[in-house]
Amino acid sequence: MRIVFAGTPDFALPSLAAVRASGHELVAVVTQPDRPAGRGQQLTPSPVKKAAVEADVPVIEADRMKGREAAERLASFQPDLMVVVAYGAILGRRVLDVPRCGCVNIHGSLLPRWRGAAPIARALLSGDETTGVTLTWMRPKLDSGPIVDTRAISLDEDTTAAALHDKLATLGGHLVSGYLVTDCDDWPAVEQDEAKATYAPPLTKAEGIIDWSAGASAIVRRIRAMQPWPVAHSALVGDNVRVFGAHGTDAASTQSPGTVVAAGAEGIRVATGDKDICLTAVQFPGKKRMPAAEAARGRALAGQRFD
Repeated sequence: MRIVFAGTPDFALPSLAAVRASGHELVAVVTQPDRPAGRGQQLTPSPVKKAAVEADVPVIEADRMKGREAAERLASFQPDLMVVVAYGAILGRRVLDVPRCGCVNIHGSLLPRWRGAAPIARALLSGDETTGVTLTWMRPKLDSGPIVDTRAISLDEDTTAAALHDKLATLGGHLVSGYLVTDCDDWPAVEQDEAKATYAPPLTKAEGIIDWSAGASAIVRRIRAMQPWPVAHSALVGDNVRVFGAHGTDAASTQSPGTVVAAGAEGIRVATGDKDICLTAVQFPGKKRMPAAEAARGRALAGQRFD
């Protein structure tokens, strides 16, 4: 088969590698244009573009793939299949109709749950016990196409969004690799149950703010879900403290939510709307990320309150 791959971030790289290793012909890669990045805000190619250039694969840079011109550009490669993983824009109907078999997408959830931009974080925020990846045939409506197959994994109480991102990226590569051994004409197509659809809108910076009046479980889930961006944070005596790790405790102090109950070798224990939580990894302004016990040394934290 002649395959065009569309993707942009690191999440797409295992699937791109799977296509390259499949024995099929990777005829082109579609990715978002170079964007400013880093402190110098220099134009930087996407991870997928870097990989394509290194493999000497033709690259189409486009912030969207819609309309006649995009369809004609894609058609010039005469693709049998287009594999899409986190490209960053919805493909237009004309583009979807170009490949002989159609276009498939790897999505980081068990569809129809968590359609949209931030399925990994939303699964953690909601306390889902399982998540996974789904391979679908693409339709113009967001993440609504028929399902080819899924792969599920269990979530534990320590999984962060950053770690889950890497696991699902690898799982997505394995999933599409398994299907590339057969012709795309033979792949299944099971319609999604619209009644079970939920949506995962993009994260906002404000969602990183910790609401200490919430329950301990909800706060710990938020801390896990906000990595690598925007990172959970809260103000403490004028300092914006970023929180990277925490776990629940059996203690339920009578302090007001957000109050530092104790700080020591085990970390920084903070009162919430129900039970206390123990912060285990934090970052104070001007400092590097470090274990909370280390950050607490030399600071009289007990009795202070996070806002």
